[in-house]
Amino acid sequence: MILKRLQPLRSAGLILFTSVGLVFLNACSPTRPADQITDWFVSVKRSGDPRTPISPVWLKVGTISVTAPFDGKSLVYRLSEGRYEKDFYNTYIALPNEMFANATRTWLNDAGVFRLTVDQSNGFFPYYTLQAHVEEFYGDYRAKPEAVVTIQYFLSAANTSKAANPVIFTPRYSQRITLADNSRAALIQGYQQALTAILQQLEADFYQKNLQLPTPLGK
Repeated sequence: MILKRLQPLRSAGLILFTSVGLVFLNACSPTRPADQITDWFVSVKRSGDPRTPISPVWLKVGTISVTAPFDGKSLVYRLSEGRYEKDFYNTYIALPNEMFANATRTWLNDAGVFRLTVDQSNGFFPYYTLQAHVEEFYGDYRAKPEAVVTIQYFLSAANTSKAANPVIFTPRYSQRITLADNSRAALIQGYQQALTAILQQLEADFYQKNLQLPTPLGK
């Protein structure tokens, strides 16, 4: 008879524990929207006057790869040490590698770092090529919500006498931006702030690192 009385109490306790756990997870996770797909776009805009070009030749922004699982269109959240979640109701309107490539090309072109910066689809043959690998691109909700972006760039030259080592410059940048709240809009704004800071540093490093850019053959 005592065992029969304890069984409902144990069930009630389990339900209460589970409910508390769900409330805790929901408090740490990004707020849930209605079941409809919303598209987002990460873009940045450089301000200020252009600089004096460091080279009179062209730069092409080549391949930009993105580490899985951040390479798809779904927003990705980190909820615990080994747990990531994809949000299939909130997606990017373009693939992440396309967004990063477009942002990098537009920024460097507006900055005037090279004579001209073109994208990968352009038919002009460039002397310099800038590629990149996006290592991290997610919303971190393990404690305070943060937007996390980490990128490594690779600047290389073609048709140079230093053919054994065409790679000139390999900077790596990482940004963690604290978000105002758990909303998707705050996360996208955090991504844009992180990417702005990364591109500002990339632009500055082109001038401050005193890069020894090889001269194109025949020049």
